[in-house]
Amino acid sequence: MQKKSQQQCLMDQPRQLALPFPYHPRFIHSEFISAPSNAGARTWLGINQHIRSIPSWPDRRLLVWGDSGTGKTHLLQIWADRESALFLPGSILSENASIYWLQKIKEEWVKALVIDDADVITNHHALLHLLNLAKESDLPIVLSSRNPPSRWSVGLPDLASRLRAMTTVKIEQPEDNLLRILLLRLLAERQLVVSSSMIDWLLVRLPRTASAIREAVHRLDKATLADGGGVTRNLAIRVLEDLLSFDSIESLQETEEPLFFFDF
Repeated sequence: MQKKSQQQCLMDQPRQLALPFPYHPRFIHSEFISAPSNAGARTWLGINQHIRSIPSWPDRRLLVWGDSGTGKTHLLQIWADRESALFLPGSILSENASIYWLQKIKEEWVKALVIDDADVITNHHALLHLLNLAKESDLPIVLSSRNPPSRWSVGLPDLASRLRAMTTVKIEQPEDNLLRILLLRLLAERQLVVSSSMIDWLLVRLPRTASAIREAVHRLDKATLADGGGVTRNLAIRVLEDLLSFDSIESLQETEEPLFFFDF
């Protein structure tokens, strides 16, 4: 059997494997982008005061809601850090977990409580127990969710009534300028450098939502890791096909401006 030529060996080599390194955003005050779309939530949380303050919400309960990617977790993390609050992701809460956290709150000096993504909690007894304990202990509590409580599917009447009675504030979809800043920041966090013309190209064609911007950057990052090269317009169209506005997409035959990825 003849040996393969060098060219054949190169052609047989697999594409670069994209290792699943997790992306961890930084939720610190200095990195939060203030804008009119989140002004209401910032006011209710007293974020602009930069000092601890006693919440004036009815029953000391507040629910911040808005679409995915609008900054709810970031905002609640800022508030939790300032208020020395226990920050609990809704995804970790179950009946057994709630027993653990209930005991922890009773034993330790917890000054406030945050439950992020509360609408993903499937065991509603766990959430009800935490709300009751917060009230008994006179702890301010902040919840976040993608939808207002009136749109949650809650089978427990006691929990449903408590949620309906909560003060709620919505974070709106980001303005055009905020979308641009968000796109630039997400690219920078992944150490991706792109031209200003490509930024404009993406912003014109992507849906005007924070979640779409985050999803687009995630896909581009993953695709370039797998391909081992830079980003081209063709690549963007290939991996973002279901997100882009096809009414505005140029012909694939047009000259492309490649985008390269550098280490900062």
